[in-house]
Amino acid sequence: MSEGTIEDRELRNLMVRYQHADPAALDELVRRISPPLLRYLSASPNARNEVEDLVQDCWIRIHRSRHTYRSSEPVMPWIYAIARHTRLDAYRKRRRLESREVLVAEVPDTAAHTSPENPDASLGALIDTLPESQREVIVMLKVSGMTLEEVARATSSTVGAVKQKAHRAYAALRRALTGQHER
Repeated sequence: MSEGTIEDRELRNLMVRYQHADPAALDELVRRISPPLLRYLSASPNARNEVEDLVQDCWIRIHRSRHTYRSSEPVMPWIYAIARHTRLDAYRKRRRLESREVLVAEVPDTAAHTSPENPDASLGALIDTLPESQREVIVMLKVSGMTLEEVARATSSTVGAVKQKAHRAYAALRRALTGQHER
């Protein structure tokens, strides 16, 4: 296994120090890893209003399972695997709660109110329409800048499966964008 990048080696060193109860290492890990975690967890369309809670929950899970980290492995795939499970658990909890809720009134269609002046908002909306597994792969690859191997590790799948999900997501986004511009 290669040594990895300088950033990766630094994160591994910080994680090992954190495992040995070094509070300065924890502070530095939180400073470096929280922004990508926030981006990753906010990519889920149903969780936007609870992103900060998800990040906190993720850090609690990281703390509780820090002893399982192996210093021979990169840190970020390990972190993203925990974040993925945090997000899935939150989704399941939200679905359980929603299944018990009673619809009181019709909700107005807000799709007509999207702003064509803000292309980032429309791209975000398009990404939100992707299936969860494809959206997750796109966010890890393109927003978080992870490699195919790191995404495969974080999602407990193969590089081939990650490539396939990314290809399908790109094709769906291309179709949606082409359809929008033809109008």
